[in-house]
Amino acid sequence: MMNSETIKKASAVYFTLLKEKVIDENSEQFQTYFEPEVRQTVLLLADESGTYIIESPKRIHLVVQPTGSVFATNFTHMKEKHRQIESKKHFHLISMIIMAFLAAIDRNQAAMIRTKREGISYYALERQVNDLIMNWDTILKAKPSFGDEERIDMKEVVTSWKYMEVDTEDYGLKKGNKRTRIGLIANAMRLLENEGLIAILDRDDIPKAIPKTELFERIEYLYHDYDRYELLKKLMSAEEEENAENPSN
Repeated sequence: MMNSETIKKASAVYFTLLKEKVIDENSEQFQTYFEPEVRQTVLLLADESGTYIIESPKRIHLVVQPTGSVFATNFTHMKEKHRQIESKKHFHLISMIIMAFLAAIDRNQAAMIRTKREGISYYALERQVNDLIMNWDTILKAKPSFGDEERIDMKEVVTSWKYMEVDTEDYGLKKGNKRTRIGLIANAMRLLENEGLIAILDRDDIPKAIPKTELFERIEYLYHDYDRYELLKKLMSAEEEENAENPSN
């Protein structure tokens, strides 16, 4: 039987997680969480509200389940929460940019260490996303049903990206301009920054995203189970292999 002290402690941990999304080992709540009865109660609270907990050696994360959650961030909620996402088209492109960013840092140990130290500039990310989408464009010409099975509207994603300017000349305008590729990347990275998963540097020069340990843990404990993420990674590595075989690219 849960006593009121346990419920009080568990609620404090759970609501801290809801607010912060991640609690690390230096937090008093981290120690409290691992008291067996408290942990059991937090897990129960998470389950009941459609969220779940990722436990890593030095941190605990709270993640919202894609469906059936009290806190589900479907398109409408996401649009309210992040005003910069104004249409489904932009939403899909932003999702692709985030997936491409994750796949880029999740290749191997060397890539992981390098990106943690140096980050990825928005311009490098634009090139990676562009290579990927141009590859999809080629596949679509040969196979128009490409993406149907995975429920990705490839045609719209490819067309929107292709006809989007990379940049505007005035950086002041570019910052908030989601109609340019760099503006869209800035919006995508801001979403990750708001979740406490990356740091953004050189905001006034060439911005770059530096992944935090929390993001690597999220990839390891969560995204590796997502078929769509693995599919995108496969598509990205296929693109890389093609480029390696054809040095003229």
